[in-house]
Amino acid sequence: MTTSRSARSHARPRLAIVPTSLREANAFVAEHHRHNRPVAAGVCVVAVKADDRLCGVAILGRPVARKLEDGFTAEVRRVCTDGTPNACSMLLRAAWRAAKALGYRNVITYTLREEGGASLRAAGFKLVTDRAGGGRWSSGGRRAADTHPLGYKCRWELPT
Repeated sequence: MTTSRSARSHARPRLAIVPTSLREANAFVAEHHRHNRPVAAGVCVVAVKADDRLCGVAILGRPVARKLEDGFTAEVRRVCTDGTPNACSMLLRAAWRAAKALGYRNVITYTLREEGGASLRAAGFKLVTDRAGGGRWSSGGRRAADTHPLGYKCRWELPT
């Protein structure tokens, strides 16, 4: 039996951007993110719901890289979904709109090199470099625990 196109489109959940708290977003990240832990702070948090079910969050903050901290650049620190189609690119665009409304001129984010970046491209982000970061936070006699992937990352950018 073949399903008509209109019947298939009605089967997709209806997505909506909704406000949320950093606490709720971090709980979602702790439960669903493949390789990153919750963040300590954020400037803005947005969520997406499929019908009435939370299916993704985006946390916007100041850039981690000091040389990118110019007061006008925001970093998407976490984007995390449960795999709901189109939720990730919808969150990225919502984060961009929020950054623009807050006066930021540029939004950046990072992916692992092995991640394709399809949602970022769909949201309008452009790949800037595939050799960003990759270091450790250790210095001198202090050895920090590695809690994140250590290889080079891809940095993506979207001007507001």
